[in-house]
Amino acid sequence: MSKVARDVLTGWEVLVVEDELDSQEVAKRLLKRYGATVHTADNGRQALEVLKEVSPHFILSDLSMPELDGWGFVYELQQDRSTSEIPIFALTAHAMKGDRERAIAVGFYNYLTKPLTPATFIDDLVNILRAVPQLGDKLATA
Repeated sequence: MSKVARDVLTGWEVLVVEDELDSQEVAKRLLKRYGATVHTADNGRQALEVLKEVSPHFILSDLSMPELDGWGFVYELQQDRSTSEIPIFALTAHAMKGDRERAIAVGFYNYLTKPLTPATFIDDLVNILRAVPQLGDKLATA
């Protein structure tokens, strides 16, 4: 069970970009349980369309997806002034040595490993959100 308050993400908009529907559903349910409004996309191309209508506080994105993968998606976000400041975190099953550094070097703020573990996901997420200046202050009560 998480150590953070059940309303820690109340009022937050989150975009989850994930082609594995099981992982997408786990992230969506857990984020909603802690108060977030969750938007989803199955790949980076769909996510770019969602971002025309939604301005999330942060984005969780898989790295390996069809059409537009996470690497291409983060590149596209950086090219657009309206999305370049949105913190994006990688969701990856590729947790090899050097992967975190590579993800950060291309524009991800940090990353979480898959499979997502319901017992620790929110705690892990809140820990990385605290390190983001524009988000950490909003989590002061978490």
